[in-house]
Order: sequence, then C-alpha cells, then structure tokens
Amino acid sequence: MILDVIPLSRKRNNQLSFYHLISYQMKLFKRPSRYLLALLLIIFSCKEKQAPREPLNKDSQEKEIMTEANNEWELIWEENFEGEQLDPKIWNRQVEPAGRFNEEWQRYTNDEENAYVENGKLVIVAKHKGDLHEQGNYTSARLNTAHKQTFKYGKISARIKLPKGNGIWPAFWTLGNNIDENGGDTPWPFCGEIDILELYGSKDNAVVEANIHYANESGQHEAMGSISYELETGIFADDYHVFELEWTEKSFKWLVDGKLYREKDITGEKYLEFHHEHFILLNIAVGGLWAGEPDDSTPFPQKMMVDWIRYYKHLD
Repeated sequence: MILDVIPLSRKRNNQLSFYHLISYQMKLFKRPSRYLLALLLIIFSCKEKQAPREPLNKDSQEKEIMTEANNEWELIWEENFEGEQLDPKIWNRQVEPAGRFNEEWQRYTNDEENAYVENGKLVIVAKHKGDLHEQGNYTSARLNTAHKQTFKYGKISARIKLPKGNGIWPAFWTLGNNIDENGGDTPWPFCGEIDILELYGSKDNAVVEANIHYANESGQHEAMGSISYELETGIFADDYHVFELEWTEKSFKWLVDGKLYREKDITGEKYLEFHHEHFILLNIAVGGLWAGEPDDSTPFPQKMMVDWIRYYKHLD
C-alpha cells in the first residue's frame, strides 16, 4: 500500500499529520516497512545537518534591500565619507562672497568649521558670525565635484538629513561641467541645472522641491517650475531620507525614499544642456531672494548631514 507523505506543518482539514501516518503504517503492518524506516533516517539526518541561519546585521540587510530594489541598476561609484576629512580628489570647496548668488547672506568658505567629516558623515555647517541678521554675517560651505567626479545619465542618490528654520536653504543639485564658474566656458543657464532637492525653511520644513533650469531656443532662461514632495508626518530635519534622480536620454524622475513624485520629458533641442556631463553640489544657503530671511527664531549653527552618495548606471 502506498501513502502520500504529508508534512507536519500541513495538518488541516482531513489531512493526516506525519505522526498519524506512522501510526497508520504501524497498524497496517506488525513492524514498519523498510521504506518508511529509510525515509525517517533521511529526514532526521537532514535536520541534524542543517545549520541555523544567523541573523543579518544592519549593513547586510541594507545591501540586500538595495540589491533587490535596484536590480535594474549597477552601482558605479559611491562616497561613504570613510576618511578623516573630505577627499580632495573628489571634492572642491567653493569660496564665494556674500551676495554672489541670489543675493544670499552667507559667505562660502573653505574652512573646516563649515564642512567636515565626522563619524562617517559629511557635515555642512552654516554659522551666524555677528549680532545682526544681515548679509555677510553668516558663513557656510558649498561643495562640488567639478572636473573630478562627473555624471551623464544614470541614477544619483544621497541619504541626507536636512536643516530647518526661517531663511535656511539647503540643496543637493547638479550643474553642467562646462559652467564658467569652475574653469569652463559656458555661462548659466546654458550649462543646465538639475535641482534634486531644495528645502525652503521659511515655507515648510516638511516639503522639498525639485526643478531644472536651462536656456530655451531663444537663449532665455527657462525653468520647469518647482515640484514638491511632502512628508506625511514630521519634517526633513527629524531623520535621514534618500533623495534620488533617475536620468535617461528621455526623461528625469525624482524620488524620495523610493517614491516617485515627478517625471519630466527632456527630449527636444531646448534640453541639450541635459545631455552632457554634470557635477554634484551640496550647500546650505542663508537668506536671499528665495529662502526668506533668518531671524531670532532660526537656530544656529545649522547642519546638513550626508550619510552617503551613490551613482548607478542602468542595466540595458
């Protein structure tokens, strides 16, 4: 007589458990059949040899998640800020006076106090240097990878914890590598600008925005128009979040924590700026035309914390 073997974990309805099966065989025969004994030996032998699986640590769990979530992407480059200081082979410290961009109030310095590496994180710091809230009384850092680490198409990701408050304007963005402020010969906006994230602390610290800037067919500045992503709870200063740009020959896609919130077609002649190499920028601006003004409610120093940056190429 032949019976199907039913696993112990599947005893339900009218099915027999494994032990019921043994009992049934014992009743049919005065002793267990040699086939049943062989089966038991195999089962318990396998059970003894199977080693318990060790729990995954946090790093390996993250790697598994990243691999599964990005199975269409190949990791090409990453910056994990593992050294004691910023890597000069990757990063430039841009020095600019107050008012150089958008009538902003901060001076961008190359001082360590405004940008440093600590505990595996990049820390960008905006400081208030005087008693009055006015242009020139603030220092900050504007870091870029111009002519050192550039990108064209792919996915650019960064895990960042943002600052907050009136007049505070952190950004993670790109410019064309040919821009004239870094040794190139092309003025803005002909070089192209991609804003992966901007936060205007005077508006809403739970909202980040994205945009692109370029020169249209007439040579005039044009922008896509800001698009925003809002957290369901809390603000961006509470914790780290992953900000991503997926960039192909046809489109841009912006994501926060893996959630797509905007896509933009970039085919057509007026988008030529977005079909050549760009470099990354990270900075905290203070005041100016777009961020509003800091006041006594704005705490200082302000910190932008960057855990890592990654660049992927699409697997065709």
